[in-house]
Amino acid sequence: MVLPGDTAMPYDNLSSGGGVDKQLLAAPVKSAVDKLQLVSEFLKCRGLVKQHLESFNYFVTTDIKKIVGANDRVTASSNPNVYLRYTNVCIGKPSEIVDGVTESINPQSCRLSEGTYAAPIFVNIEYRNGENSPIKYKKDIVLGRMPIMLRSRSCVLHGKDEDELAKLGECPLDPGGYFVVKGSEKVILIQEQLSKNRIIIDSDSKGCIQASVVSSTTTKKTKTIIIMEKEKIYLVLNSFAYKVPIMVVMKAMGMESDQEVVQMLGRDPQYASLFLPSIADCAGTGVRTQQEALAFLQDKRKYKFDKNDGALGVLRDDLIPNIPVRENNFYLKCVYVMVMLRRMMDAIINKDAMDDKDYVGNKRLELSGQLISLLFEDLFKLMNGEIKKEVDKDLSKYTNRGDDISQLLTKHKNDITTGLVRSFSTGNWDIKRFRMHRKDVTQIVSRLSYIGAFGFMTKIKSQFEKSRKVSGPRALQPSQWGMLCPCDTPEGADCGLLKNLALMTHVTTDIEEGPNSSLCYGLGVDLSLLTGEELHSPRSFLIMLNGLILGKHKTPQLFVDRMRKLRRAGKLGDFVSIYVNEKQRCVYIASDGGRVCRPLVIADKGVSRIKHHHMKELKVIL
Repeated sequence: MVLPGDTAMPYDNLSSGGGVDKQLLAAPVKSAVDKLQLVSEFLKCRGLVKQHLESFNYFVTTDIKKIVGANDRVTASSNPNVYLRYTNVCIGKPSEIVDGVTESINPQSCRLSEGTYAAPIFVNIEYRNGENSPIKYKKDIVLGRMPIMLRSRSCVLHGKDEDELAKLGECPLDPGGYFVVKGSEKVILIQEQLSKNRIIIDSDSKGCIQASVVSSTTTKKTKTIIIMEKEKIYLVLNSFAYKVPIMVVMKAMGMESDQEVVQMLGRDPQYASLFLPSIADCAGTGVRTQQEALAFLQDKRKYKFDKNDGALGVLRDDLIPNIPVRENNFYLKCVYVMVMLRRMMDAIINKDAMDDKDYVGNKRLELSGQLISLLFEDLFKLMNGEIKKEVDKDLSKYTNRGDDISQLLTKHKNDITTGLVRSFSTGNWDIKRFRMHRKDVTQIVSRLSYIGAFGFMTKIKSQFEKSRKVSGPRALQPSQWGMLCPCDTPEGADCGLLKNLALMTHVTTDIEEGPNSSLCYGLGVDLSLLTGEELHSPRSFLIMLNGLILGKHKTPQLFVDRMRKLRRAGKLGDFVSIYVNEKQRCVYIASDGGRVCRPLVIADKGVSRIKHHHMKELKVIL
């Protein structure tokens, strides 16, 4: 929160009584009671459901464009001259078509008529019907209808004052953050998940130490596990029918020398001795070269006859897919696997290096915008697949299509609308491409009390199975202090699994990684230091942005201080977190969505930046 009076201001003007003690006004506020006014001011400028509104606004303005841009072309299999390409997408204002006439709607009219408060999704397209056909263009084609969150940027209530809200039949104190679907007020519950693209060190049901990463990209969602069983280290990946020796995987990615792999683990003989049985295991299989390793992995695959280019394609696309591979250069993936191995061995040597899955920093909250994004992307890809099937079916009978390919878009426009409305009504989120099936994602907003309605907007649902009798996910964590409310959780099977956000909690939305990574490189992060000699050197720290290794920095504390100064100066996103882990010799930078934050007062050497004149100015404004 930006306090008034941060710039120079004559103190004599702050009080009409005169005789103001300037030294007292310039002194920092020490008592918590004197700072109480900040709480109400924080809630006034932010509100209680801002996380839902920001998440949905991000989806409307940014995420939907990324989804359509990543899947912008539908091309016939037999004839590349028959295609449909999306050139732009936007969401219009809430409206409905009555007797062929488009009429604007508002939430109250939808409640009374049991309608859905939704807006059309418009796309611009470029298409061609055959080799001899010219390229044609169309604008503002309706792709489907998107339910609109009340008080969001696309809502008719956005920016309205109390009189205008009263004319529309809305209460000025209503926070928004929910949807009106078939006349019912539906809210999407916040979903609690383990952090994506992060290395988690834990143990399996047999007590074996493992390092796992749940990787999530726009096209893939896989889990990579490296586990030690009977002193040997294996890779567990869904694309392989059996666990495979980790040394075979390293050779398949181009690291054929055993010495190079051991160097990347570090000079400490403890790590070499832990890794020696795995080297012997690889030698026992007779694998020595990259081609032999790829042939070995090809025999272990579940699906051997697909369009993917063999085991190399599996390693490129399914093994930690959040790490990019350019021109089949797997070096960055090799580095990431070695970091996973090193952290797993640290946990074997010292149990204190294990990660706590219940720690708030290892979790992410999926908000309305992220959940709708998953659902829309799945429905959009399914619709494109159906269009492609119909085009291929027609071309199998005729050389050129007689019909206009753009008509198929109009024919299937209800597919997205029906899928969205069905999911909002039933609460079942079925994402077929990820085989994800979630129940009770949406609930009807209870209006029994004003606070009860707010409770639905801040409710968090865990993905942990409530039938499992484990106390860890249900217990209070010290890291939840100030972020999650300990007072409101149900009795019975859901106890501790259904939680609520604290009143002043903020949940972040995604921030573009490109500018942040460029800034890191400008501040001295060096990618060339990721060598076997330097990777685990105590003289430099590893720099990771959202789980992606950027490089190493030789003066990490200076780097962190500069990043924080840029953030406080407004040159960096307000909610870009920078954390130094001394034990792992790593600097973690996070700009992804779903992180839980709470407001803090900045203190310079233990002295608060909030002065008495700031508090006095707030009273004057009131």
